[in-house]
Amino acid sequence: MPKLLIRNGRVIDPASRLDAVRDILIEEGRFAAIGEKLDAPGAEQFNASGLIVAPGFIDMHVHLREPGFEYSETIESGSRAAAAGGFTSVCPMPNTSPVNDNATVTSYIIDRAERHAIVNVFPIGAITKNSAGEELAAIGSMKQAGIVAISDDGRPVMNARVMRRAMETARSFGIPVIDHCEDLHLSAGGDMHEGKQSVRLGLRGIPGASEDVMVARDILLAELTGARFHVAHISSRRSIEMVAFAKQRGIAVSCEATPHHFVLADSEIRPYDSNYKMKPPLRSACDVGAVTQGIVSGSIDAIATDHAPHAGSEKMQEFEKCPFGIIGFETAIGLALERLVHTSKIPLARMVELFTTAPARILNLNRGRIAVDAPADLTILNLERQWTYDVNRSASKSRNSPFDGYSFRGGAVATIVNGRIVWTADAH
Repeated sequence: MPKLLIRNGRVIDPASRLDAVRDILIEEGRFAAIGEKLDAPGAEQFNASGLIVAPGFIDMHVHLREPGFEYSETIESGSRAAAAGGFTSVCPMPNTSPVNDNATVTSYIIDRAERHAIVNVFPIGAITKNSAGEELAAIGSMKQAGIVAISDDGRPVMNARVMRRAMETARSFGIPVIDHCEDLHLSAGGDMHEGKQSVRLGLRGIPGASEDVMVARDILLAELTGARFHVAHISSRRSIEMVAFAKQRGIAVSCEATPHHFVLADSEIRPYDSNYKMKPPLRSACDVGAVTQGIVSGSIDAIATDHAPHAGSEKMQEFEKCPFGIIGFETAIGLALERLVHTSKIPLARMVELFTTAPARILNLNRGRIAVDAPADLTILNLERQWTYDVNRSASKSRNSPFDGYSFRGGAVATIVNGRIVWTADAH
């Protein structure tokens, strides 16, 4: 593998608190030197003058659909979309077919990723067999095979006793429990957030309480078991308040937010447009403000996309019939820059932390930092790049995004994985 020298970029590494113009030398897929005016005869050079050089961004909540739903996405196509969005590592949820509830499926995903993915893939295993919520999955053997966390994601464990046992088991293996916090009885039959807009559109509502009661339950179980508990795609004001309170009490709780939950409110849904249907649903403007404030205050630890591709034949149905979920790899950084950084709500280093150091810490990944001998993953940003998102040019196999046609200021311009440039904006 040839040497690669990144020259004259503004290097922002939250892990070491570095924020300065530096050169970075990469050899054999690892960082070899970080300094000023480095000399590396024969190395391939990348001029990063005027650009931000950050640790490789990590998306800790994605759906790659393989095995079983390759018509919507594959590990290969999903990884290309991730790279085009600036992500160097992704963590796919287990709701595949078969469900990733045993070492055989875990090993299959990892093998496919090694063969076909251009980014790092760190699988998340199921909590229960077939994500049915009744009997614990083979957590130990999956951990040995390579999972970094457990979750039943869209089919959350409703039985508190089973969840307690899952947390106890996860603690013994040193991995976090990630929960899609939703009381399925409270949300049953709902299509969007319960409120004035759902009444106006005549659609069945999903109350914010369906998230809140499960966040409360899981915080109590985390306190009881000592497990590390992570709230996936947090979206309601009360849930964020509970997480903040739990952290103050020293409970090992963390959470993530998606860009669509700090950008869009239910009042902005285009009537009956299925590209605005996701879980958790787009909440009220008050909740959107709470998510933003949670990011500012530190109550929210990370940003993740919940990239959820669906084939057009499935998604383009009546609002009540189509599946939940939107794609998000290629718009996440642009939305975060637009709504959080350019508005001066958070500094750029904080945004980088939300995509790098924080998810790496939560999942215990040897990623998300720029340090000598660490794996050489980098995301290079141009804060002034003007571009428009065209969903029909997406690297994903699916097209279900509410952000088609959005114009952005700032985004990724290059993605480097294990020392290799896998995507540049100029080539696309």
